[in-house]
Amino acid sequence: MSVLDPELAAAVAKLAADGWLPMTRETPEEARRSYRDLALIRRGSQDLPVASVHDDVLTDPTTDTDVVVRVYEPDDPSGVTVLWLHGGGWVLGDLDTADASARRVCRHLRARVVSVDYRLAPEHPHPAPLQDAHAALRWAATHVGGRLVVGGDSAGAGLAAGLALLARDWGPRLEGQLLLYPGLDPTMSSESVVSNADGPFLTAGDMRWFYARYVPHPAAHGDPSVNLGEAARLGELTDLAPAVVATAEFDPLRDEGLAHAEAMATAGVPVRLLRGEGLVHGYFGLGTVSAAARAEGDRALDALADLLGLSAD
Repeated sequence: MSVLDPELAAAVAKLAADGWLPMTRETPEEARRSYRDLALIRRGSQDLPVASVHDDVLTDPTTDTDVVVRVYEPDDPSGVTVLWLHGGGWVLGDLDTADASARRVCRHLRARVVSVDYRLAPEHPHPAPLQDAHAALRWAATHVGGRLVVGGDSAGAGLAAGLALLARDWGPRLEGQLLLYPGLDPTMSSESVVSNADGPFLTAGDMRWFYARYVPHPAAHGDPSVNLGEAARLGELTDLAPAVVATAEFDPLRDEGLAHAEAMATAGVPVRLLRGEGLVHGYFGLGTVSAAARAEGDRALDALADLLGLSAD
């Protein structure tokens, strides 16, 4: 085991001292306000410029639900469209909290990015967020076009992994997955949940709080689109789109990401694995306070560009 990156250690300690951690609160509403406030404060006025940004609304005919998406257009498009699914434990987050990450993906890959404001638990537990993600992917295939990739961080990466299964079986066709420290195991049975129970940043207690709201009924724990370990056990990982899986050493979710990468590779899926030594959960959004976090985020985007045969910026 390596040493926690000193810049990340200092940043997380300050977040805790200032009352921003833990991310969970007494109620989802309180947690959402805190999570959003922190995201907007950290973003400040340093938005990465892109060619254009606009919001759109699609209606999913299957659920008769409106889903808001935010579309980011790059300069000199590469022909790739990334459907971006934000983190926040399926309970927190929105288009604004995901804005900095979406802009970064857009600029680095010269990709159109469709960021999805999927419904949140506990008001809308599984499968509602995944249904919204699939509806947005179908919309993107028709209205945006390009080579489709699904990506996300944390809970969003878990949704992206489940969406990759749906897209394989029901379309539209994907050409890549970008899974940043994904949440893939509602049983929380991996060793890293124990060894990294206290984080820093994300804790095992946070994950129990999130899963209790996202999949409140134990029967859902066996759904392969939520529990990707179950998908591997059932042999359901064949013919998936090539994937980049990025984990963080000091993350309760580390081992489930590692296991999913290994299981996909065993099933014949091209996989690039980044282990994120010395890093914590959420590092993709902590590049402004840690050079190591910034560099590892760039490596993940470069790995996806390489899988797709692109030249990344």
